[in-house]
Amino acid sequence: MLAAVWIVAWGLICAAVSGFAGSPDQLHEHHEQVAELFAGGEDRHTNNWAVLACTSRFWFNYRHIANTLAIYRSIKRLGIPDSNIILMLADDVACNARNIFPATVYANPNRQLDLYGDSVEVDYSGYEVTVENFLRTLTGRLNPNVAPNKRLLSDASSNVLIYLTGHGGNEFLKFQDNEELSAFDVADAVEQMWEKRRYNRLLFMIDTCQANTMYSQFYSPNIIATGSSALGENSLSHDNDYDVGVAIIDSYTHFVLGYLEGMNKTSQLNLQQLFDAYDSTIIRSNAGVSSHLSPKSPRDILLTDFFGGVARVEVTPSDSPGAASATGWEPDRPSERENRLQPKHRRFKVLHDRPPQGAGLAHRTTNTQIVGLLCGMGVLLGAASFVYMHRQ
Repeated sequence: MLAAVWIVAWGLICAAVSGFAGSPDQLHEHHEQVAELFAGGEDRHTNNWAVLACTSRFWFNYRHIANTLAIYRSIKRLGIPDSNIILMLADDVACNARNIFPATVYANPNRQLDLYGDSVEVDYSGYEVTVENFLRTLTGRLNPNVAPNKRLLSDASSNVLIYLTGHGGNEFLKFQDNEELSAFDVADAVEQMWEKRRYNRLLFMIDTCQANTMYSQFYSPNIIATGSSALGENSLSHDNDYDVGVAIIDSYTHFVLGYLEGMNKTSQLNLQQLFDAYDSTIIRSNAGVSSHLSPKSPRDILLTDFFGGVARVEVTPSDSPGAASATGWEPDRPSERENRLQPKHRRFKVLHDRPPQGAGLAHRTTNTQIVGLLCGMGVLLGAASFVYMHRQ
């Protein structure tokens, strides 16, 4: 009787342990289920970056500075930290002697919101805002001595927003009335970004005269572009402030800001909803959209995928060391400061690489062998007990 109990007990134990250990395929399936739970799809998107550039100088271009600072404020409010924003301002109108409201920039006549404030981090200012610096920032081809805050440190998992405003024409944008950025220049720079794995998806937004011509030469994948005006059209200002004495914001940017202000960090509004809302009677020009280079429809891309913050979550084995970063030996994980700045509830992504075929198989095989050995010992012990008791 005792022997029978031993045999049954050991059989149950072996079955339980074997089921817990699982086969390599079962363990891999379990890992993928956990990854899918956190990732929610195959998108590699784990972080957002933005390059915002006002290319106009002089007091009468006050509105272009306000355009850029207003977009800057909105994306910060929606969760993108300053560490992930490259801000280029060709002029400092806040400190211009003609500004009767010193150290301020406003985008509405009632002056309820100071866009300049005390938390603006300008990365390129004045004569630093050049075509060369803009293109080098996009491509990452900067002098080693350039400070980290002036670098676009994006990667293959980054969604990048490029916003430009200033004076433009047919396939060109002026930089400080001194030089021009052509549509071919920016298209080739974006192609270098793609080849160097510096973006996952890219949104190009521009507010200038004849803005839509600036994205006519793009040929790289995963790009969505939008602009304020068609070929031959001007991009018009929206509001004038008679105390400041100049126009303070452009119509297209004012319209986009009105849309963004109705969002929060968890908004489910998508890019197509913004594009569908374009109204030429309000913007006073024909805003354009180009999405033929994007395999994913704008309807399936959230606005916060470019204008908001993204939380980063990694699922790794407890005994696994952090993966080395592309630039050094340190684990490629967000710093404590970035963790504090990034919203924790926005969106979760899993970063994991599928192990090579057979990786870890020896470890799992060893476990299976141990379980088999224990089962065999249990059966032998039960049989010996049965024989001993039968002879008695």
